[in-house]
Amino acid sequence: MNALELKIPPLALVLVLAGAMWFAAKAFLALAFSLPWRDGLAATVSGFGILVILAGLYEFQKAKTTFNPMTPDATSSVVMSGIYRVSRNPMYLGFLLVLIGWAIWLSHPLPFLFLPVFVAYMNRFQVLPEERVLSAKFGEDYDRYKQTVRRWL
Repeated sequence: MNALELKIPPLALVLVLAGAMWFAAKAFLALAFSLPWRDGLAATVSGFGILVILAGLYEFQKAKTTFNPMTPDATSSVVMSGIYRVSRNPMYLGFLLVLIGWAIWLSHPLPFLFLPVFVAYMNRFQVLPEERVLSAKFGEDYDRYKQTVRRWL
C-alpha cells in the first residue's frame, strides 16, 4: 500500500473522481433528484472551494515554499499564517468543496458516495506521508502546529 503514497497528484485524483461521479450519475439516471437552486448552490460551494485553494497557494507563495504535493521534503518552512491557522490542508479542503459542489450540480445520490473516498484516500496516501516528512524535517515546531490546527477543519 505504501506504493500509492505521494504518487497521485491530488488534482489528478479530483479530476478522476469528478469523472467517476459524472459517470455514476449518468449510468443510473433513475436515481436523479431535483434540487432547488442547484446551479447557485453548486457554484457557491465550488467557488468557495476555489477561494480556499487560492488562499492556500497564496500563503505558500508568500512563504516562498513549494506547493508541489508530491515533494513535501522540498518544503522550506511550516506555513502557519492565513488560512493555515484554520486548516493544515486548505488546498485539499478546497478540492473537497469543489467535489461537493459538483455532486450538488449532478443532483444524484451516487456522486456523494465518492466524497468520503476522496477524504479517506487523501488522509492515507497524501496527508499522513506529508505529515511524517514534515515532522521529521521540522520536529517540535510542526508537532505543536499539528496539536493546535485541525487537519481539515
